[in-house]
Amino acid sequence: MSSSNTGLHVVLGAGPAGTAIAEELAGRGLRVRHVARGPITGAPDGVETHQADLSTPEAAIAATEGASTIYHAVNVAYHLQVDLMPAIADSILSGAERHGAKLVVLDTLYPYGEADGDHITESTPWSATTRKGRLRAELDRRYLDAHESGTVRTVLGRSADFFGPGVLNSTLGGAFFPPALTGQPALALGDINLPHSYTYIRDVARGLVTLGTTEAGDGRVWHLPTVPAVSTAEVHRLTEDLIGRPLTVDVLAEAKPYGPFDETFMREYAEMFYQHLIPQNMVSTAFEDTFGVRPTPLREALADTIEWYSP
Repeated sequence: MSSSNTGLHVVLGAGPAGTAIAEELAGRGLRVRHVARGPITGAPDGVETHQADLSTPEAAIAATEGASTIYHAVNVAYHLQVDLMPAIADSILSGAERHGAKLVVLDTLYPYGEADGDHITESTPWSATTRKGRLRAELDRRYLDAHESGTVRTVLGRSADFFGPGVLNSTLGGAFFPPALTGQPALALGDINLPHSYTYIRDVARGLVTLGTTEAGDGRVWHLPTVPAVSTAEVHRLTEDLIGRPLTVDVLAEAKPYGPFDETFMREYAEMFYQHLIPQNMVSTAFEDTFGVRPTPLREALADTIEWYSP
């Protein structure tokens, strides 16, 4: 058995992804430490919790002491990402290097920009022109360069828009499911008749833990298990079928404040709004064929999500 299965798995970040990763690891009977800036509540039995500000190498090194595998699912307020994420990335790399730990990074589709939205694979060019897209591409190159140089064993898993239990701040999250369940107007963005990829949060966790417990994927980017894109309108139709009532949907044609997405967020998100105006089909067949992990069927994932959101 490899050290990735017998050692300590340290999960950084307690948002929906970090929480799902910790739960997945614990469910596999692995040793887990869950690290976040604030207190962590409701951790699975046996999971050690730790508070740390990971913006400095010293804090990251201390928080990851003894790690064999580190999962980077740290995020910050959307309008602060460009300013804060580079230092956090460097700190986490410092921790992984110090302890000889493997680094598993949760990533986004941002580096691709508007390239080939109909069929986004791991070979799609990194064509980002936005600030946040260029930032993600720059950070990804740092992670991959660390692997190439032999400094830190690294692997990246990319996800499309999250949805699922615990996912609130998403285009298919807290501004959609609660109002859908109560008969209020639910949020949608852009052209809802275009195909758009959504990744189930538990598939994100399963995919990243798969990458963290095998060496077969090291040194490259993988697309985490995601069903083939359907239109957001089809997601709405499936939701209507599951809840047994028609939806009322507010469709925003541009980034403007709505519900939990305030002016600060939407002003920062405006440069990324193109994602809802072009096809966006993230293909995960390379991961599925290599590791034998399939995405949860969309209807099943939506049903699980609706159950979690239901009063």
